[in-house]
Amino acid sequence: MAARAAEQRSEPRLIAETGLAARVAAVAEPVIDNLGFRIVRVRTSGMSGFTLQIMAERPDGSMSIEDCEMLSRALSPVLDVEDMIDSAYRLEVSSPGIDRPLVRRSDFERYAGNIVKVEMAVAVDGRKRFRGQLLGAEGVAARIHRDDVAAGEAADILLPIEEMAEAKLVLTDALITEALRRGKQAERATLNDNEPQTMNRGE
Repeated sequence: MAARAAEQRSEPRLIAETGLAARVAAVAEPVIDNLGFRIVRVRTSGMSGFTLQIMAERPDGSMSIEDCEMLSRALSPVLDVEDMIDSAYRLEVSSPGIDRPLVRRSDFERYAGNIVKVEMAVAVDGRKRFRGQLLGAEGVAARIHRDDVAAGEAADILLPIEEMAEAKLVLTDALITEALRRGKQAERATLNDNEPQTMNRGE
């Protein structure tokens, strides 16, 4: 199981940042990985002061408030030493959320069946924006059954993941229901792990 988790953490992101966010990600990723998590996305925002947002998760997709606080404490001194941001900033470490970004090939497999929005960095058939039901990954591409098909266009399309600027789940009732189910499963697993183990001794 430990080997499987390490393999999941080391899976590369096919959709990554550019500029300052990419430099922050390069510094933050080893810290996050060493603590047993994996980076999802880094974003910077200048609204209401400068904010640095780092999304992360466990290999199984879970992320608690305590996990966020632990990563924030670990990342703050490292980012301060690197001094890549030349002004005061607020660090926010968060989970990817229900309507999460998809950045790894396994994301496109795990969340097959859900509705996604994709913005391409490189146009496909003259278009950069697509929306529809994610059917899964095929090689290094994602197959989507589009709900925004124009006359004469095929409903299913393969989009190269590495040529995407952004891909994210669309918040739907089905997605919320699935997230709640996953959360309850994780909660039960945690409770089972924390139960005291008893041993029956023979006479």
